Amino acid sequence: MTAPLTPPPPPHDDSAHQVRQVPPAGEAADGYEADSYGQDGPGMKTELREAAVITVGLALAGLLLGLLWWWLAPHVPLVGDEVDRSWVVYLKDSEGEQSAGVDGTFTLLGLAFGLVSAVGAFLWRRRGGVPLVVALGVGGLLGSLLAWRLGVWLGPTSDVIAHARAVGKGVTFSAPLKLGAKGALLAWPLAGLLVHLGLTAMFGPRDPEEYPHDPLSKDGYGAPLT
Repeated sequence: MTAPLTPPPPPHDDSAHQVRQVPPAGEAADGYEADSYGQDGPGMKTELREAAVITVGLALAGLLLGLLWWWLAPHVPLVGDEVDRSWVVYLKDSEGEQSAGVDGTFTLLGLAFGLVSAVGAFLWRRRGGVPLVVALGVGGLLGSLLAWRLGVWLGPTSDVIAHARAVGKGVTFSAPLKLGAKGALLAWPLAGLLVHLGLTAMFGPRDPEEYPHDPLSKDGYGAPLT
């Protein structure tokens, strides 16, 4: 009698033990080239340097905001009068809205500067990051403060009694440039943060998938097989 023929053993499948290839440096996991900063961003030191540049740049831009506010803000007319050898200063138009226009002009300019600064920062650094966001807020606030103080300094003198005496009795002169609603100082930083947040949400880069698609895996998502 002859021994029964035994079938050959099935080929050993090593697909479960295959070592996944790591993409070379400079390429993302999905095959596309990473940007100049690499997949994980430029690094904290680079982000801090860029944030410092943005903060200083926005603070210096406050000089331009102050000049525009001083130039575009409406003038509040005052009139001086001498009563019993003492000078009294009062509003020429008690129902005028020039004071509200001064605050409104600063607020609108702050919103415009916030929009421009957010768009510029996004085009420069599309990845965003916490340091950049902080720089937009701090730089915008510093710029607003500098613009406010510059406008006050460039405007008429704050000594309205001396100004009334200098121009004479009954002569109209402009009141000092002042910001009645201090909340207008937040228009620039808040606008910058909100606009940058919206741009990043709509047009910012997306994080790559943790496990790229792998046809060899059972679930089709590249998860390692055990």
